[in-house]
Amino acid sequence: MAGLHKSEIQNPVLNWIDTRLPLITLMQKEYGSFPTPKNFNYFWNFGALATINLMVMIATGVFLAMNYDPSATGAFDSIQRIMRDVNYGWLLRYIHMNGATMFFAIIYIHIFRGMYYGSYKAPRELLWITGVFLFLLLMATAFLGYVLPWGQMSYWGATVITNLFSAVPLVGNWIVTLLWGGFSVADPTLNRFFALHYLLPFVITGVVFLHVVALHITGSNNPLGIDVKSEQDTVPFHPYYTAKDSVGMCVYFLIFACFVFFAPNYFGEPDNFIQANPLQTPAAIVPEWYFLPYYAILRAVPDKLMGVALMFSSILVWFILPWLDTSPVRSARFRPIYRAMMVVLVADMFLLGAVGAHHPMGIWILLGRVGTAWYFLHFCALPFIGYLEKPLPLPESISNPVLRDYQGPGGSGGGPLPAGAAAKPMEKP
Repeated sequence: MAGLHKSEIQNPVLNWIDTRLPLITLMQKEYGSFPTPKNFNYFWNFGALATINLMVMIATGVFLAMNYDPSATGAFDSIQRIMRDVNYGWLLRYIHMNGATMFFAIIYIHIFRGMYYGSYKAPRELLWITGVFLFLLLMATAFLGYVLPWGQMSYWGATVITNLFSAVPLVGNWIVTLLWGGFSVADPTLNRFFALHYLLPFVITGVVFLHVVALHITGSNNPLGIDVKSEQDTVPFHPYYTAKDSVGMCVYFLIFACFVFFAPNYFGEPDNFIQANPLQTPAAIVPEWYFLPYYAILRAVPDKLMGVALMFSSILVWFILPWLDTSPVRSARFRPIYRAMMVVLVADMFLLGAVGAHHPMGIWILLGRVGTAWYFLHFCALPFIGYLEKPLPLPESISNPVLRDYQGPGGSGGGPLPAGAAAKPMEKP
């Protein structure tokens, strides 16, 4: 029949649906037979894990919203009701609360993998940029969600962070008033934050869709950072990487379950179990661990406006990373100087996280400034490293290093391939 999609599905019911709405064929094409580099390591699991985590967060968040009261007088008590009176409310909240921690752990590893293996380089610039947008949306969603329990740390965290916008020249105070819905953090603020916290995960889902579209147009990068040259360099996504992702998913859910059932408040602040009190400031206002490096950058300089500018610049610089890195080689495996710089950058992020968790006094002030200086120096040095660094020789193809140690039947007739030789497909004994 004219206008209908030609479906190859044998089941008559599914065939009837697919000819009119070819979603099954689309999924088969994009997640079944989609050609994927054959040399992925387990760092490539984290994109799928982030998607699964997003689905978990949306599902638990919807059920929690059914029992939450977004008012200054009822928010804290509604959380206690969810924990004590709602059937499995404690489980939903612990999954949602620890899910934020797991989400950021996954995303940070995902970002590190992208930087280490050069996944931001051409032709994947837009793929990288949409990923940075996702990270910013995730940070906003997490901050809004942290305010909702309306404990002491929630209230004062919202007060401190929203006040940062007052440093913006001319429109700063107007932005703060707009965020608050008044002249202090109160009922209107909580209502706005709850509405935005509920909305943003669906916005994130839309940007994830764009992220995946960009990925499937340009194709995936790989640990070698070289382009796919033939069908021999790829395998179908299913069953090879669905099986590999399943292994990572099992490990991930095991770790997730350990936190939910054995240490659900490990990352929580004791002050947040006290109802918000505008008249009593906590001894220390400490953000969640995933914000600590940026909190340290904010406090690295005594000037408020400069601190805010540095904090936002520390993430905005990622948008121009594809153009800062001038090296023609993608993967850090073949870039000795860049590889060392990435190791130091990761250590620097841990240092900034430790600095952000401590009061800005004594040695922590110096460490914060040194850590901040190195963070920005890393990105400023990239254009020069690309010209000065001498990369190691790249393999001819993905198949060459994957198959070079293959031994023939009975353990003989194989051995490493000579330099420059193309890898041949393995034959059955």
